[in-house]
Amino acid sequence: MQNNFLPLNTRRFQQRAQVETPDTVYWNRLAKPEHLKERNTIDYVDFSPSDPDNFVLTCSVRVQIYNLVTKLVVKNLSRFQKTAYGATFRQDGRLLAAGDEEGHVKLFDTTSRNILRLFKGHTAPVHRTFFTADKLQLASFGDDKAVRLWDVANEKVVQTYADHHTDYIRAGAMHPQAGHMFVSGGYDGKIKLYDTRAETVVQHTLDHGAPVESMLFLPNGSVFVSAGGNQVRVWDLVGGCRLLTMMSQHHKTVTCLRLGSDGRRLFSGGLDRHVKIYDVSTYKTVHTLTYPNAVVSMAVASGDQAVVAGMVDGLISIRRMIVDSKPSHLKKIRADRARKHRKEPMPPNNTQQVDHNIKDRVKGPGLKTFDVHLRQYNHKKALADVMGSKKSELHPELVVAVINDLLHRRRLEKTLIDRPDEVLVKFIDFVCAHLGETRFMRPLMMAASTVLDIFERQLVACSQKLMDALERLSAAFQEEVKLTTELMRLKGTMDMLIGVSMDSGEVVHKPTYVETKAPKMLPSQAAEKYVVLVE
Repeated sequence: MQNNFLPLNTRRFQQRAQVETPDTVYWNRLAKPEHLKERNTIDYVDFSPSDPDNFVLTCSVRVQIYNLVTKLVVKNLSRFQKTAYGATFRQDGRLLAAGDEEGHVKLFDTTSRNILRLFKGHTAPVHRTFFTADKLQLASFGDDKAVRLWDVANEKVVQTYADHHTDYIRAGAMHPQAGHMFVSGGYDGKIKLYDTRAETVVQHTLDHGAPVESMLFLPNGSVFVSAGGNQVRVWDLVGGCRLLTMMSQHHKTVTCLRLGSDGRRLFSGGLDRHVKIYDVSTYKTVHTLTYPNAVVSMAVASGDQAVVAGMVDGLISIRRMIVDSKPSHLKKIRADRARKHRKEPMPPNNTQQVDHNIKDRVKGPGLKTFDVHLRQYNHKKALADVMGSKKSELHPELVVAVINDLLHRRRLEKTLIDRPDEVLVKFIDFVCAHLGETRFMRPLMMAASTVLDIFERQLVACSQKLMDALERLSAAFQEEVKLTTELMRLKGTMDMLIGVSMDSGEVVHKPTYVETKAPKMLPSQAAEKYVVLVE
């Protein structure tokens, strides 16, 4: 009678893969990036509100309007003698304003490419220009530490706000509903809130803590966001401009902010080559986009149709949203038709039709090679097979499972006796490489102890390669002992501090300690306990 052999039970460890969320599924629908190349840094990107397929790029002395589908230049506004900055569309998409290095602000007609207005007054470069909510005025933010409000129809300055910042003003945002309110951010780290109706123009002065690079209002106008340094800060306008939250997901300077998903998602791009996407209801990161170089500017099309990012080396990345062209109800109809026309097996002649046909049992997957060797009690062949080829590198848990099985059978020592030096050295190197992993520590400690017991009385007969491998194993043991000693000292120190705080009446969160006893076959020089601190 043949006994049934169960395959080796390989323990499944927790995957380190990212948890899939609805946002991850949604933003993974962005297609592979399509790249355009300009000569200099892409200063600013903005989508046209009237024609969502067009976006404007500000680079060097040119302002170019591209088509999102064809990736070709629709209009080229090259009326600049020096570098142009911050070309942005008006809310209706009919006008476009841009600053330049000469301190001028130019207003263009997007249909004819003509310069409609030329605003002169700044004495230093103007990096950002934005239209007010009523579309009648234009605000410009310059390096002369001044903010100017212009009347579009009369081509005259309405108000000048100087001496409020002590450094360059490179960021600003207009209130989406109230045309009389806007904010400015400077390289002095200060944020100013303006109200043109009040006698005291500057209503609030806030401190971002770093040079402000970008700002925007949320669609309802009650909250505005500032970016500077490696932080993104959210301010409550209704609640007295108090700080709501602070996000530090970037490890380099945050350069641009944008809104997506009809204002439900916030985008931030930085010099760390990442674009972070936040949920504005919780201000938690829901997705991350990675780019080949530092992101300087960014724009998101309406309905999340595309995400365009401009980089410091002049590279433009365009990621379009993949839309299913076939409606779901058509798919369902076609699936039903295919099901109806699918041929079913016909019953044979002269036989009665039955309700259900029992199919033959489907055989499961065969045993793996090392399982076959274990079934035949060929322990040496089982260990050699699982450590052969690339199994030990790609799937170390398989090797540990075989070692654990041999330890349970008390056959690991006999498996390692009288083996070639190459096999023993490879086994010792595997133990040294994975000895520090918590999930493999217990079986590998017992395996290392077995190796030391085997060669304890045979060190004279060992080769130089094997001696070097045993020295590496001893060093790995000493490293684990040292780490264990430090953890035990840390545990004692924390217990003492917690005890003192409890005696004084303070409530302190007490960490949890999980103690694991050392293996029985551990050498005498190893520690008696391994303590894992779980926060």
